[in-house]
Amino acid sequence: MPEQKLYRPNVGIALFNGSGRVLIGHRFRDDGPEIILPGLEWQMPQGGIDPGEEPRQAVMRELWEETGAVSADYLGETDWIIYEFPRYDGPPHRLGKFHGQRQKWFALRFTGRDEEIDPLTLRNGQPAEFDGWRWEQLDRVADLVVPFRREVYRHVARSFAGFAQGH
Repeated sequence: MPEQKLYRPNVGIALFNGSGRVLIGHRFRDDGPEIILPGLEWQMPQGGIDPGEEPRQAVMRELWEETGAVSADYLGETDWIIYEFPRYDGPPHRLGKFHGQRQKWFALRFTGRDEEIDPLTLRNGQPAEFDGWRWEQLDRVADLVVPFRREVYRHVARSFAGFAQGH
């Protein structure tokens, strides 16, 4: 019998500002199979869905945990998208049992002020994933992420292109 692949349920967040740019964070360390590569340390916020949690709840919790932002309105979402982690031979890790992630991406419009965004503060006991952030053009983000995430980011850029026009 072939091995059953296990994918971690996950949400991704395309947080758009009023100019139609998305928030990206600068990852400053690897997290088990979620590696970063020199020059490719940027990504949009994302995170796991807790047992019993609905994706729309998870997206707001993850947005707050990773960025501090709470001022955001729902714009839309994708279907489920799967990506594979690269080969991981490191020490035991909480993500080590997964072959990759099964993600639902959400487009949100940021309604707060930039001062609300603070990726370094510890929230819900979760360590910081980003040591910096910026607003970026959605169609450029795929070129700033690790290769194993690029197709997902291209799909997200196509799906949410209409929100990148600003409002």
